[in-house]
Amino acid sequence: MINTIIKGVGMYLPEKVLTNDDISEFVDTSHEWIFDRTGIRQRHIASKDQMTSDLAYMSALDAIQDANINATDIDLIILATSTPDQVFPSTAVKLQDMLNIRDGAAFDIHAVCSGFIYALSTADNFIKSGKYKRILVIGSEVYSRILNWKDRTTCVLFGDASGAFVLEGQNNDDIRSGIIDSLIRSDGQYRSKLYCDGGPSMQPRTDNFINMDGKEVYKHAVEKQTIIVEELLDSAGVKIESIDWFVPHQANLRILQTTAKKLKIKEEKIIVTVDKHANTSSASIPVAMTTAIKENKIKRGDMCLLEAFGAGFTWGAVLLRY
Repeated sequence: MINTIIKGVGMYLPEKVLTNDDISEFVDTSHEWIFDRTGIRQRHIASKDQMTSDLAYMSALDAIQDANINATDIDLIILATSTPDQVFPSTAVKLQDMLNIRDGAAFDIHAVCSGFIYALSTADNFIKSGKYKRILVIGSEVYSRILNWKDRTTCVLFGDASGAFVLEGQNNDDIRSGIIDSLIRSDGQYRSKLYCDGGPSMQPRTDNFINMDGKEVYKHAVEKQTIIVEELLDSAGVKIESIDWFVPHQANLRILQTTAKKLKIKEEKIIVTVDKHANTSSASIPVAMTTAIKENKIKRGDMCLLEAFGAGFTWGAVLLRY
């Protein structure tokens, strides 16, 4: 049996840090208002000359080094992003060139904040098919470019970052090692609850700013994430008490705490980085998990539950043993 193992992890955060107090200088808000509603204290912002591919490249190097392999050992790149460098070609092929990889394949996945979960699920199936040996999975975003910095309901929520996993197929009869199972879902009837206009086929063209119905997003995020986690654990035959670490999408402290409470996950098992990084969309889960690994919280052999919810609506969960 081929199992999908996490061989290495990596992350990159731009140097510039924008605090809540910094935002309050140009938006009618305050640190207290932002923190009380979101749990966010600060976020990282890409410099003017940094693109999504640049952030992805830095996190990829970190993960490749952690995996103790060469970039040319990778035979597939799956890059989750909703802020690509260009309409086409994909940001993944640009990254492939930056890493000097001349074989294999590369493509983007667009599932917004659920993107990394979608990418992990896709990569796991590719590896278990036997078609690919090592896959670089990345979530990379520059959300600061699609924010209306005059809208305090959205501009305070997001940041820029990139996170990466190197996955490797290994022959192992232990089905409880590596990625154990995953589920992904979507329901397009809710697409107008969280969206960003400005696509090339849209006429007339509009400003590409994020628009969000916060109450609806909150309600559906908690409901759908809870249900899919229960489905995943039931399918895998794993009880919630067996989970060592809960690594949720870092959207809002209230959402992840409420979801954990409904799932009866103890607070000390929740990985929280939203206070330092804000919502970095598809990058939030790999950045949160890499942070926890580098802080020596998550250790080899630990059972981890990853879940996310994003625009579309899209949502999903992955159960793995690190």
